[in-house]
This record gives sequence, structure tokens and C-alpha cells, in this order.
Amino acid sequence: MKPALSLSIVALGLAGVASRASFAETGWFFQNPKPVGNILTGVAILDARNTVAVGWFGTILRSSDGGETWTRQSSGTTQTLYGVAFVDTQIGTAVGDSGTILRTTDGGETWTLQSSGVTEDIFGVSFVDAQIGTAVGDSGTILRTTDGGETWTLQSSGTTTPLNAVSFADANTGTAVGGPPFGSRGIILRTTDAGETWTPQSDITTPLLNGVSFADANTGIAVGTAILRTTDGGETWIRQSAPAILRGVSLIDSQTAWAVSESGAILHSTDGGETWRLEDSGTTEVLIGISVMDANTAAAVGGFGILLHTRDGGENWESASSGTTNFFSAVSFVDSNTGWAVGGFPEQVILRTTDGGSSWVPQDSGTTAGLFGVWFVDANIGTTVGGSGTILRTLDGGATWTPQSSGTSNDLFSVFFVDANTGWAVGGTILHTTDGGDTWTNQGHSGTGVSFVDASTGWVVSRGDILHTTDGGDTWTSQPGGMNGDFLQAVTFVDVNNGWAVGGDRDSRGIILRTSDGGVTWTRQQTGTLNLLGLSFVDANRGWAVGFHGAILHTTDGGDTWTVQFGGTFWPMAAVTFLDAQTGTIVGLWGTILHTTTGGE
Repeated sequence: MKPALSLSIVALGLAGVASRASFAETGWFFQNPKPVGNILTGVAILDARNTVAVGWFGTILRSSDGGETWTRQSSGTTQTLYGVAFVDTQIGTAVGDSGTILRTTDGGETWTLQSSGVTEDIFGVSFVDAQIGTAVGDSGTILRTTDGGETWTLQSSGTTTPLNAVSFADANTGTAVGGPPFGSRGIILRTTDAGETWTPQSDITTPLLNGVSFADANTGIAVGTAILRTTDGGETWIRQSAPAILRGVSLIDSQTAWAVSESGAILHSTDGGETWRLEDSGTTEVLIGISVMDANTAAAVGGFGILLHTRDGGENWESASSGTTNFFSAVSFVDSNTGWAVGGFPEQVILRTTDGGSSWVPQDSGTTAGLFGVWFVDANIGTTVGGSGTILRTLDGGATWTPQSSGTSNDLFSVFFVDANTGWAVGGTILHTTDGGDTWTNQGHSGTGVSFVDASTGWVVSRGDILHTTDGGDTWTSQPGGMNGDFLQAVTFVDVNNGWAVGGDRDSRGIILRTSDGGVTWTRQQTGTLNLLGLSFVDANRGWAVGFHGAILHTTDGGDTWTVQFGGTFWPMAAVTFLDAQTGTIVGLWGTILHTTTGGE
């Protein structure tokens, strides 16, 4: 079953630029959270050392050291993957959105797309050997293969209710479970003839079910808004209450089972599900997938890249995930190694890296205000701005931050310095300093983004307006770039003539404006994406723009044409910075930090 909407922002893709299926693996990689920040939905333990996990936006991860470290595999798709099943250490199948089915015969090193013949989302898959498998999904979809997925045959389920999971005990005997999203009543289907016929086992009391696992033809457990267990092949089901909505279950024999929940709880049973022990998972993030190898070894996955494993029967769960899921708003690098990312939800955060983002270290700002903009002029001197007029200054690379008096209670969204002393902060007003922020002068107006090419010449953008100054902001004049209803979010200039601004129009479509005459005229470059929030140019030709639904756009001709790059996620991207044509960093929601050393290609 798809993760609850409360967990995420629905990913709609980059409509109008390119289809999602056309994306290939690119040069963007997660630096936070690690190993990925995407929601992981399924996991399969192959043996004591090898494990494969799948998730949103085509994510496939593989571990060859028992879950300690993970490497991202090339899936060849950006469709979300919901389930994965292996029959041995080499042969496995992953399923997902829009009828996606992927097959590996080398333990997950490479994956091949198979033709499912359907466009419905596929949520669960079960194989009994290398040839025979069944997949289930939306609208009651049931698919069967007897040739390892070379061909898939649609079977009649007798229902249009979404089927979220399936488990086969042998080639003939299987059970599928499901229910409508956010519904209260679920469905159970059973077959004993390899899916030629499926018989409903549910009644009016059947709960919504997200997962099912059978140890043999008779013994099974189904989970969802309650726990159901059977010892007679589903003729009768015994119902138990669940401490939270359960997402997945794995039963390896008639006695040993684990189940995972939306609250991060892990349940463990050693008596076939009669009683359950609540285990400390170390997380409160939603857990979605669970796989068990033996009585001691299990792995669980879930929200924001959570990867857990146990080797002692659940007494201790270790996490292979690291990093924060705070929302990042801005990023600033002074060289290829040294940079900062700031944010403000659910709590204020400042991270610093001195190794190009391989590791990020939190810094204490001494304030709880959300931070929305950051600018460093060198490795030591920097300024960050945020909610309620917050301005913080550091002279030691962020080891200590000193509050400055802004003279305003308006939120400040962006900051720009041309040298250690001369800078501007914009938000509900425009502020200017010539003494490193010891004093700030209110220049009126308002803005969301700011860019200067020298101490005199600069631009500020806001809703439907572009302001220009040639005297350091003492006076501002309006330039006819924005259209009525446009909300411009960011602006950048590489010299006094060439500049770009990005944002969204009244219909939430992304827009890019370009000028080559210092803003006297602006040309509208419609992108077809959703709102754009940040941009960075390294010269008059090469630039990047980022925004909602993971949008990353790249141009090499000054914006005459834009191509889509896929960063591995559809989380909203808030800001981007490039030092040169190859080295760049993007930050965004859910703690996302992406990095490239290949220009994103």
C-alpha cells in the first residue's frame, strides 16, 4: 500500500518537460540523509550478508555487509517501487507504479524492465521459485508468471479493491489482502489452483490490510488496522488489536514473525502470532517493509531512508541511516570543500561541511528562529537570516554565531554580500549594511530574492515585481519583468547585463525570466514544471534552476533551452549553488542535500 499522504507531498512529476520514464540515472547523489532520503517501501534479505531495499522514485539499494552500508543501484526507472521478492541470492523481482516490474538475475547489480501488460500500480509480489510468481495491485489487479516474468498474465480477482500484498506458500496456494486507502474494511482473497480462481475470505468485520505472510499452506498472518492470524489456510481468522497501523509482516516459520508499523514500532512474535512483544526500533518514522531470514536476522525499512537490521532476534535494532530530516532553505559554498546549509522546520538547523559534503556537522546558532537564507564571503565570514527579523553573523566559520539587530520583526528570506562588509537582506523589507551587519539600514520595499554584481548594482524580486538599484539601494526602480500574479522567488546576475529570475505564476507553473540588458527587458521562459524556488549560474550560458517535485533544470545556452536532470527524489528543492560547471549542491525539504561533481549529468 502506498505510504499515507500525511507522510509526504504527493509527487506529480515534471509534467510538460519530460516524462518520468525518460529519466536515467544522473550525477546527483544524496549527502543527507544517507544513504538516501527517499521513502523505502520494501526489503528482501538474500542471505546473511546481502540485502536489497526498494522505494520511491525508482530507488534500489543493495547491501553486501549485512546491512551496515548501502549502495544505490541503477534501476532504470523513476517510478516508485513498492515491493521486492527474491527466491535466492541472485534472482529477484521489484514492482511499482504504472505496472512497473523489474527483474534481476545477479543479486541486484543490474535490473531489467519487464512488460506487465498493465498500467495499474503494483504494490506486492511473491515468487515460489525462479519461474513462478504473482503480483497484485490497484483496482484488484492480479498478475501471474510461470516463466520468470518473460510474460505476465492478468488473472480475474473478482474485485476492484486495491490489493496491497500477496503471499504464496507453494505454486498453487496463495493469499492476497488489501482495502481502499483510508478505508475501514479490507479484503482477503485465497487461491488453491495457482490463481485460476480467487475466493473472498473477508466479511464485514475484516480490517484494512497492508501486509500478509504465510509460512506454509495453513499458517499465515495478515496486518493492517488489526492483526489477523490463521492456522487453517484462511478458513478462519483470529483477530487481534494492533498498537498502530501495521504496514508489513514477515513469517518465516509457524512460530516466528515480525511486523512493522506507521509509528516506528516493531512487533515480534515467537508463538505464531498469539502474543506479540513490542521492540525498540530507535525511530518514530513510519516503517513499511520487513524481511526476515531466520529467528535472529531481520531487516526493516521506511520513511526518509530508514534502514534497520537486527542480528539478535530483535533485542537490538541498528540503523544504517544517518542525517537530519529538517527542511533546508538555503546553501552557500566558498570552495569545493567548505559550505553551509540552513533551515527552519521542524526546528532551526545549521550544518557545515569541510569535505565537500561527505560529512555535515551541526552548528549551534543560539537561536530557535527558522533560517531561510545564508551567505558566506569566505571560509570564516558569513551571515544567515530568518524568521522575525533574525540576522546572525559568524567570523569563525560558524563555530560561534552572534545575533545582529535588524530593526525589523519581518521575516527575512534571502541575504547577499559583495564583500565582508557590504550586504543586503530581503524579506518583508530590504535591509542594507556597510559595516558587516553592525548596523542595518531599512531601504523599504520587500522581496524574496536578491543579487548584486558590485556594491552599487543589484536586483530584488518579489511577487510580480523586479526592483533595480544602481546606488546600493538608496533608490529602487521597478523593472517590467514580472507578470500580474507571478511570484518570483530568486534572482541571480553574473554581470551587469545577464541575469535570471525564477518563481511561479498564478497557476503554480514554474517560470524563468531572462535579461541580457541589465533588466531593461526581461524574456519569459516557460518551463512547464511546478514552482521554481532557486537558481544558480556560473557564467552567461550555464545555469541550474530547482523547485517543487524535485525539479532540476539545466541550461548551457543562457536559458534558451532547458533540460531536466533527475536528482533521485521528487521532494521540493529550495536552493542550489554551483561553484563551477561541474560542482554543485542542492538543498530542500525532508533534509535533502544533493551533490554533483559532473554538472548533474
